[in-house]
Amino acid sequence: CLFSHKSSKREWKPLEDHSCTDVPWLLLFILFCIGMGFICGFSIATGAAARLLSGYDSYGNICGQKNVKVEGIVNSGLDLTQKKYVFFLDPCNIDLVHQKIKSIALCVSACPRKELKTLADIQKFAETNGSTLCSYELQPSEYTTDPRAAKLCPKYPVPESAPIPFFHRCAPVNISCYAKFAEALITFVSDSSVLHRLISGVMTSKEIIMGLCLLSLVLSMILMVIIRYISRVLVWILTILVILGSLGGTGVLWWLYAKQRISAGALETQIAKDNLQALLIYAIAATVFTVIMFLIVLIMRKRVALTIALFHVAGKVFIHLPLLVFQPFWTFFVLILFWTYWITVLLFLGTTGSPVPNEEGLVEFRMAGPLKYMWWYHVVGLIWISEFILACQQMTVAGAVVTYYFTREKRNLPFTPILASVNRLVCYHLGTVAKGSFIITLVKIPRMILMYIHTQLKGKENACARCMLKACICCLWCLEKCLTYLNQNAYTATAINSTNFCTSAKDAFVILVENALRVAAINTVGDFMLFLGKVLIVCSTGLAGIMLLNYQRDYTIWVLPLIIVCLFAFLVAHCFLSIYEMVVDVLFLCFAIDTKYNDGSPGREFYMDKVLMEFVENSRKSMKEAGRGGGAEGRELKPM
Repeated sequence: CLFSHKSSKREWKPLEDHSCTDVPWLLLFILFCIGMGFICGFSIATGAAARLLSGYDSYGNICGQKNVKVEGIVNSGLDLTQKKYVFFLDPCNIDLVHQKIKSIALCVSACPRKELKTLADIQKFAETNGSTLCSYELQPSEYTTDPRAAKLCPKYPVPESAPIPFFHRCAPVNISCYAKFAEALITFVSDSSVLHRLISGVMTSKEIIMGLCLLSLVLSMILMVIIRYISRVLVWILTILVILGSLGGTGVLWWLYAKQRISAGALETQIAKDNLQALLIYAIAATVFTVIMFLIVLIMRKRVALTIALFHVAGKVFIHLPLLVFQPFWTFFVLILFWTYWITVLLFLGTTGSPVPNEEGLVEFRMAGPLKYMWWYHVVGLIWISEFILACQQMTVAGAVVTYYFTREKRNLPFTPILASVNRLVCYHLGTVAKGSFIITLVKIPRMILMYIHTQLKGKENACARCMLKACICCLWCLEKCLTYLNQNAYTATAINSTNFCTSAKDAFVILVENALRVAAINTVGDFMLFLGKVLIVCSTGLAGIMLLNYQRDYTIWVLPLIIVCLFAFLVAHCFLSIYEMVVDVLFLCFAIDTKYNDGSPGREFYMDKVLMEFVENSRKSMKEAGRGGGAEGRELKPM
């Protein structure tokens, strides 16, 4: 971006010209996606898809078909056409380190639909259903007589199982097996019976959980409507509460310090002196914080008015563009589709390769040579394409809001500005989105590598190395957040002027620097308001959950269902209110450009809404009054 030669002082022409931007980056992104497709095709061509879907046993045989003999492996190359399901002799023995079940797997013709408690029951099941649950070298008649049966037959009691749809694996029906798996993940639960009750609580209250999730969705949509009408009152209430809280906390600390100082005269102990000194430090720190907070509010009180106006206009945007409300659903749906595809291919990669005997004499599939590093490419694809999808949402919202702002007659808006924005994105600006998302990917990958290294070295590295790792991770996180904010404004500039990413980022950066105080006010006051909105939705949903779950008598612990509901409520509130925040940011950049290049004179009329026009007029009046009071210097002040 440093090599962009276009001047940032050129004339802005909103929505007048549309041209393709960053085409080389679009071609690069397409080539990258072709590489992702090659990985998927390679894994399918090498039989990974068949092994994943049909399943395979511990000897390299794919269930439900004829197989080829693997050299050096007994029981390989069998005809298992009639045996279509994978059965694990010990399905609950899970190795978390290597992410696999530490059990011999066999192909069987049917899963045991009831619990089998003894070898005699296993033998009877084989004779009745024709499904042999012991290793291939044992005949059903030998189950109770052969001494090898203790090792080659399943661990009993054999739990009731059912085939997993589409994947032909016999999975235990009883959730206690999954609870044992969760015990290895949740190390702070020492009593396994507690974990069992937690999981049973989730299963019993699943209808309530779904209802509360729907409630959080409704509350989020209602809050978006309410913010428009109470934005002015809400901002000032929050500001007053923060100031009063700071003053009250400071006063209490000084009162406690004075009280302790009076009582410390009679009791001269080291503990009393330490407490008195600590109170003095706390009181001084609180006083400094209160003074700084008061000065910030005093300086930014006029900028708060702009935040209120932008929130009010954002409410009008959602009235004119109702499809904006559903934007998180579309993005989430596309992300779910991509993540499903990505996980499927990752599972393909886990079963791709040539059969190799391991130290136990069983078969594992491993890739050799450079192909074994394909999963790195696949991980980069997860980050880049996910960021690309999120950036498409930002560009779509920016394009729709820009269309709304720079259309003087709102009745002349397109029938569906969202679809018009999507059309412009697909036709002109996919390259810009690809470039912006790639920049975020370049920052995310090193941070994730450092986090992985920090996790692997936990407890082994010295204090200095641990501090440096955490500092690097923190710096990369801050850089990522700053670039994400700049990217969002660059997409807005692209939607306005149809310029490439670097030019748009530079223009947006110049505008933001010129309005630094306003940006600070909007990002502090506005984000704090939206954060309180998220807290309100989570608290309301949690309270409703407590009231409903309190009447359930089928289980004793309902903490886990409540945690699930609150996490989902926060996720839903964040999705909806982040769209609101995005709209406010786009409106602010449009407003800053509008006030910079227009002054309301004939031929240079403002595009802004009446609420923002009132803010500009009030600002002009304030500046004129300041000019009259400032003498000759004051007369040189010009309206914005």
